[in-house]
Amino acid sequence: MITLLFGTFLVLLFLGVPVAIGIGLTSMVVLMSQDTSLIVLPQRMFAGADSFPLVAVPFFILAGDLLAHGKVSEKLVQFADSILGFLKGGLWVVAVMASMFFAAISGSGAATTAAVGTPLIPELRKKNYSGEFSAALIAAGGCTGVVIPPSVPMILYAVIADQSVARLFLNGFIPGALMGLSLIAAALYVAHKNNYPTGAKFSAANIWKTFKGAVWGLMTPVIILGGIFTGFFTPSEAAVIAVDWALFVAIFIYKDMQWRDIFKIVTRSAITMSVIMFIIATSSTLSWILANWQIPSMIANTILSLSENKLVLLLLINVIILLAGIFMETASALIILTPVFLPLVNQLGIDLVHFGLIMVMGLAIGMITPPVAINLYVASTISEIPIEKISKAVIPLMVILVFVLLVITYVPLFFDVII
Repeated sequence: MITLLFGTFLVLLFLGVPVAIGIGLTSMVVLMSQDTSLIVLPQRMFAGADSFPLVAVPFFILAGDLLAHGKVSEKLVQFADSILGFLKGGLWVVAVMASMFFAAISGSGAATTAAVGTPLIPELRKKNYSGEFSAALIAAGGCTGVVIPPSVPMILYAVIADQSVARLFLNGFIPGALMGLSLIAAALYVAHKNNYPTGAKFSAANIWKTFKGAVWGLMTPVIILGGIFTGFFTPSEAAVIAVDWALFVAIFIYKDMQWRDIFKIVTRSAITMSVIMFIIATSSTLSWILANWQIPSMIANTILSLSENKLVLLLLINVIILLAGIFMETASALIILTPVFLPLVNQLGIDLVHFGLIMVMGLAIGMITPPVAINLYVASTISEIPIEKISKAVIPLMVILVFVLLVITYVPLFFDVII
């Protein structure tokens, strides 16, 4: 049955069948092979989508899209430039710092890449920065969009693994910051190696001026995360408040968005969310099949038979997650792999919040790993540089992020830093 399940899914995947439909067809084939009524399929689909915490997902996506298409991203870039632009290769540092700022607003890797790349790439080109490395760096910086809270994949993981969204958000800051700082270090190294010029002189007056312009965007994570961590509202309520705040800033503060623009953004966000929800619905049936026939336990026992060393098994899990990120979109891989790994992780005695961070980080790296590398496609579209060239430039940055993933995987095991 395991062969039938995974064999059918892989065949459909390689045939180019959309992931959500592939999952649904796989579930149907397995149910028919076991003489189980197909009524289970729609029942589990509705049950999987009927979850209050999932309300946060569409609203965080909408809030990120609203902020990405207004002046917020431009103001954040200007603020980051006023702080770090004086460094040699400072615009690259600004790109990563702006990505981290926007990551704390959007919860989406693609939105972060687009929001930072749109205003910065023309400026980088004007100052003769390497186009390929600039696009690769912005795409890699976009990976922090799903690690630094709020994070849509973290919400999905929390629902599947029955964990606290607030705990995942609280523990997501350190991994996201390490990813960003590592990329900054790489940017500075390349800039010094190629003797890039320094930017404008450091000016406290300019920092204050740009801060006043960016404060409305910077207030977004303060409102969202502050409300969640203080218990003033739930993550689902925070997502709705984020949309309200984004609309308020766009319409009344920056006045850079018309109602017709909002309609287009809402429509685009709804399409994005419908795809994710369809994946969640069909994956619910697959999860039911996995649980009903105890397939995750079989897989866990098989993996445990390979080694008794927790460190080796975690390395193997990381390899599987990274490989999944190469071929599958983040939400799809997360929804499929989480139920499979949970029994194994429980047997290893790993904190499920810690494992959630490993999952999200590993799949975030998949956003810059071809062929399914959404951040690279966004960066290629904005920069008008062929994705083949960006893919080559992103390799050293990918290696750096994998190293950070291994640090986050193993350090908590020895120092118990998960809150």
